[in-house]
Amino acid sequence: MLALVEALRPKQWTKNLLLFIGVVFSLHLRDAGLLLRALAGFVAFSLLSGSVYLLNDLMDVEADRAHPKKCRRPIASGRLPVAAAWIALPVIWIVAAALAWRLGVGFAVVAAVYVVSNLAYSFWLKHHVILDVFLVANGFVLRAVAGVELVKAVHADTPLSGWLLVCTFFGALFLAVAKRRREIANAGASASDQRAVLRRYSRDLLDLMLNVSAAATILSYALYTMWPETVAKFGHRYGLETLLYTVPLVAFGVFRYLYLVGASETSEDPSAVLLGDRPIQVTVLLFAVGVVWLLYFGR
Repeated sequence: MLALVEALRPKQWTKNLLLFIGVVFSLHLRDAGLLLRALAGFVAFSLLSGSVYLLNDLMDVEADRAHPKKCRRPIASGRLPVAAAWIALPVIWIVAAALAWRLGVGFAVVAAVYVVSNLAYSFWLKHHVILDVFLVANGFVLRAVAGVELVKAVHADTPLSGWLLVCTFFGALFLAVAKRRREIANAGASASDQRAVLRRYSRDLLDLMLNVSAAATILSYALYTMWPETVAKFGHRYGLETLLYTVPLVAFGVFRYLYLVGASETSEDPSAVLLGDRPIQVTVLLFAVGVVWLLYFGR
């Protein structure tokens, strides 16, 4: 059981905190009922994302055994038998599906799309250059959309902002490209043995994609903070363009991550960076506190 829990990669569940974005930016953070719904959604997506990692480990077991770090994963190391992992997989999906359905049809549909897109990634699309990182970014976008669906089930007039989709997509694309760039740097000549798609990438291409996605992340968020609808919804005594004060934090976080891509082997895993790099942790904390303060206590 411990090996199974480890194979679900609880450290990666930090990505599912995106489900709380809908509650925060819809100005319903004080609603305890919605917070509980968001927490339940977090659990559902944690089970789903964990099952995807389990499936990927089952599909990539031979490649993982050739990787200096991934060979220590439960399935690759033999601590979790392959047969046991295949038995656990549908059980996890059934539990997650039941919970998702309880949270509303919209949320369940998004969760289903998330699973289908990840199955497509695991069985086919992860071998296609560029498309593979787009699918990874799409997973983050679906998490953010699911968070909005949680709110819409209670407050039907809650809109799905196009800016949420744009900002989340480019931010996630930046992380996905950074992961590929670091994988090549860490693996060296054996990169293609560990992940087949890496042989189709060049360092120059990844560097260009990294710079473009980094710039798009900062620019899209900055434009969102100054957009007339954003100003009308969140403006208060600290200034009409309220969230503009948080743009430097986003810029610093992106640049810090760019630095880590070149300087740290852990940047191959975004969750490890979040949990292990103190400047990134402080930046995320300041951003979260700043957004909550500006939206809820400074109006």
